[in-house]
Amino acid sequence: MPSIINTLTAAVAFVGVVGATPVEIPKPKHFTIKQVERSQFLRNGAQSKVKTFRKYGAKIPLSLLNAAYAGPNGSAPAVPGDAYDSLYLTPVTIANTTVQLDADTGSADLWVFSSLQASSQLTGHDYYKVDASKKVQGASWRITYGDGSGAAGTVYADKVVVGGVTATSQAVEAATSVSAQFQQDRDTDGLLGLAFSSINTVKPTPQKTFFDTVKASLPEPLFSVNLKYHAAGSYDFGFIDKAKYTGDITYVDVITKNGFWEFTVDGYAIGSGATTKSSIDAIADTGTTLAYLPSTLVSAYYKQVTGAKNSAQDGGYVFPCSTTPPDLSIVIGGVKQTIPGKHINYAPVTTGSTTCFGGVQDNTGIGFSILGDIFLKSKYVIHEAKDTPRIGFAQQAGV
Repeated sequence: MPSIINTLTAAVAFVGVVGATPVEIPKPKHFTIKQVERSQFLRNGAQSKVKTFRKYGAKIPLSLLNAAYAGPNGSAPAVPGDAYDSLYLTPVTIANTTVQLDADTGSADLWVFSSLQASSQLTGHDYYKVDASKKVQGASWRITYGDGSGAAGTVYADKVVVGGVTATSQAVEAATSVSAQFQQDRDTDGLLGLAFSSINTVKPTPQKTFFDTVKASLPEPLFSVNLKYHAAGSYDFGFIDKAKYTGDITYVDVITKNGFWEFTVDGYAIGSGATTKSSIDAIADTGTTLAYLPSTLVSAYYKQVTGAKNSAQDGGYVFPCSTTPPDLSIVIGGVKQTIPGKHINYAPVTTGSTTCFGGVQDNTGIGFSILGDIFLKSKYVIHEAKDTPRIGFAQQAGV
């Protein structure tokens, strides 16, 4: 899922420590936050790939950049049935303003548009109104991407409310300037990172994510993700909602050394075909739209899709929009977790095109596999942060 921030290769300086009593929780202690509808959304597969490459520091091929920005994007009004494939937004209150943030399990920073920016940069955005008394002296951050885009700002310790739980002194990265590409994404006001705090970019000491700030006061130190296909979903903090999934939950241990919700995939199966055993290093990332998997897997998959090809012009695997792709099952903890074939038809490559961009692309250049929203929006996914963190997958109810 593309986020307003898709990489945080930032230069950040942080002096000071956020408050000693950072959490304020009314009963009941667990909570759910529901996502909201965008007024308009853009669905451009090549641009989604570019954003993912930036996020994870991968070199972006010139052919992909050309494909991403060659012409008009696929777009549609936000109506029931086709509004939520490319971005899921969550309302978050910072100080006294509610902003719409991209909850991102693939990063660990809270970044937001702010009143420190020129008014021309804030058109169409809600933004954080900074309080000078809460500024962390000497703290700053800067993001620079390979194409010259970027953002920069300062750091504040302020009240952040998600769902009804308040972190009274949360590190908030407030923008002083953002590049035109960020300004144009007018439905998104920033990012709520939900990866491990070890990859928070505040320096010299990484700061806690919102979840890490509040988790000790939740009934259970976990949150569950319930993204949906063509509908708004929700995040559950502190509990597992049994009404939102069917069957059993399959848990696997998380590899925490890289700061992601990272785990080992055992193999895959295409359609009703046999399972191919393969050890795949993968992360679950709500902040990435597509699924990125090893090239051998992806090539084998698209050989089963009528009319599919790997198109340099379009920036990745494409196929006729009239084609119904087969399901793709990812084996985790010995259990098949299936991506319905219709989910893999991401979007027309341009408005009105009869060629569609595939929701599964190869991970060449990234260094690991990413199970983004194309995979997640048919699952109920539990992120459990106990002594040995683990991640659990169940089939989403109604899918």
